[in-house]
Amino acid sequence: MPGYYFKLIMQHNLSFVASTCSRGYSLCMAHFLLPLAIPLSILIELPLFEPHTPFSLSLCLSVSVRITLNTLTLNVKSDKVYTRHGVPISVTGIAQVKIQGQNKEMLATACQMFMGKSEAEVSNIALETLEGHQRAIIAHLTVEEIYQDRKKFSEQVFKVASSDLVNMGIGVVSYTLKDVHDDQDYLNSLGKARTAQVQKDARIGEAQYKRDAVIREAQAMQEKVSAQYLNEIEMAKAQRDYELKKASYDYEVNTKKAESEMAYQLQVAKTKQRIEEETMQVKVVERSQQIMLQEQEITRKEMELEATVKKPAEAERYRLERLAEAERAQLIMEAEAEAESIRMRGDAEAFALEAKGRAEAEQMAKKAEAFKQYGEGAMVDMLLEKLPLIAEEISRPLSKAQKVTMVSSGGGEVGAAKLTGEVLDIMTRLPAAVEKLTGINISQVGLSTRMG
Repeated sequence: MPGYYFKLIMQHNLSFVASTCSRGYSLCMAHFLLPLAIPLSILIELPLFEPHTPFSLSLCLSVSVRITLNTLTLNVKSDKVYTRHGVPISVTGIAQVKIQGQNKEMLATACQMFMGKSEAEVSNIALETLEGHQRAIIAHLTVEEIYQDRKKFSEQVFKVASSDLVNMGIGVVSYTLKDVHDDQDYLNSLGKARTAQVQKDARIGEAQYKRDAVIREAQAMQEKVSAQYLNEIEMAKAQRDYELKKASYDYEVNTKKAESEMAYQLQVAKTKQRIEEETMQVKVVERSQQIMLQEQEITRKEMELEATVKKPAEAERYRLERLAEAERAQLIMEAEAEAESIRMRGDAEAFALEAKGRAEAEQMAKKAEAFKQYGEGAMVDMLLEKLPLIAEEISRPLSKAQKVTMVSSGGGEVGAAKLTGEVLDIMTRLPAAVEKLTGINISQVGLSTRMG
């Protein structure tokens, strides 16, 4: 079995009264207490001596005593202990204790305290000590403090019990609060209130989390959109800078290229111009030579014409000029005669027209005098004379028509009757037209004439 054997070595000078036994030895019974208060009885067998003969014996004893160093598990239970506010509760704790064998002073103290005691007795002593401290600490705390802060309660019991048990050579390895309950349903009510509070806080927390999530999502979306727009802006700026620089570089390249091409073309043009100038010089020289040749040829031909053509031509020209002057004089005389003839015919026609006009004027004056004398009757008579002409002029367009299409929109007459009716309708409108033109109502004039 595990444990620690404490060896006691003692030396005593003992005086014995020997007695003889059947085996021929002297027997002596010694009774004494060891220094650790362990009663010891031994039977000493001695060589044969005379009975009742006093003698001295030097005895050396070696004694071994077992004490446990195992860890002891204690179930520390305190039933119906009143807390600081007078609420009875039951508390159960689990403690691990052991005799500290590593510390010689604590080991010696434990040997003095527990030598000769069983493991159960040692456990009971430690349990009673822990239970007393546990009850004392419960009495100084509230139910809420014990239930809600179990770590603090365990630390207080551990601290107080450790300082007390160390004086017995026992060390507290650990202490844990196992259970807290009551018979008044106090903890259950406290738990319900706490549960309701926790549920309330949970709902509030969930709502706040959802709200914060929505806010964070909106912020993230806003940041995303802002970042996207900023990125697009930067891309646009970069594209713009690229286009501007590219345009600038292209302009420089094109400018240099154009300058090079223009310089080349200018050089080509200058070369062509020099070639053309040289060519023109050659042509000028050639032309000058041709002109000189032509002048010489002209001079030769003039001299030839002078001899062969010019003089006869001058004679012919003189003759033709004389003939032309004679014809011109003849035409002038003929034109003057024709003009005089036309003037005389005009005078005759003018005199005839003047005489005709005077005759017509006299006739009109006589008609006016007659109209004045006969009044509206003469005018009606003149109008009646003109009516056939008016009817003829009205029907003239119809006489030239190759085809006439009559469209009836109601139940009236159709065909030739309709056409005749249209002509008569125009004729019936004639008095109104005459009245508008002359101010004379033909119908009334005829009626008044018949009545007169």
